[in-house]
Amino acid sequence: MADSGGWAPILGGSKKAKLDDAAFGAPFNEPLVHETVRAEQAARRRGTHATKTRGNVRGGGAKPWRQKGTGRARAGSSRSPIWVGGGTIFGPSPRRYTFKVNRKERRAALRSALSVHADRGSIALFDPKAFDTPSTKKAAELLLTSGLALPTLIVLTDEQERVSLSFRNLKRVSVLPVSQVGVADLIGAAACICSQEAVDALTARAKGEREEVEA
Repeated sequence: MADSGGWAPILGGSKKAKLDDAAFGAPFNEPLVHETVRAEQAARRRGTHATKTRGNVRGGGAKPWRQKGTGRARAGSSRSPIWVGGGTIFGPSPRRYTFKVNRKERRAALRSALSVHADRGSIALFDPKAFDTPSTKKAAELLLTSGLALPTLIVLTDEQERVSLSFRNLKRVSVLPVSQVGVADLIGAAACICSQEAVDALTARAKGEREEVEA
């Protein structure tokens, strides 16, 4: 991994933008990135899965047959787990999957993910003003001429939400506001295209210059 953040091309021209060394020139910490990705993916799980135990299944209040004299096995309820229609043993129940990753660790993992893209040359900038009028055709042409691999992540600020209309229907292209971009999103993308404002926001998060949104 390079020790410098380097430069990122600005699509649609020959200019380049300087990337902050502190945010885009960090060494890659694989265990920390793995732990952060696990935490982000776990936090996205709804955890609403549920099954019914024998106490939750409707019916089964009466003993199916008398205890002795029938020749059959003893049975106290038709909702026993060994009966068809009975309850479930050790089934899943609603739960939370989240676990904590410290703020400094999340920032370090974000720096690692950003630095990977900078080191590979898979990050670029573009001018969102060109998409004030939505045009999926123009967006597809921008991605094609960029030469960047798919899947591609487009990162915008909340104020640039209208720009997402041009990219959101393209195959293998994801559009996220910078406030929702996580390490898992960056690592899962082969290339990342950002507005200058989004790069500034990511840099601020990676350097800890403002409060980070909780995972």
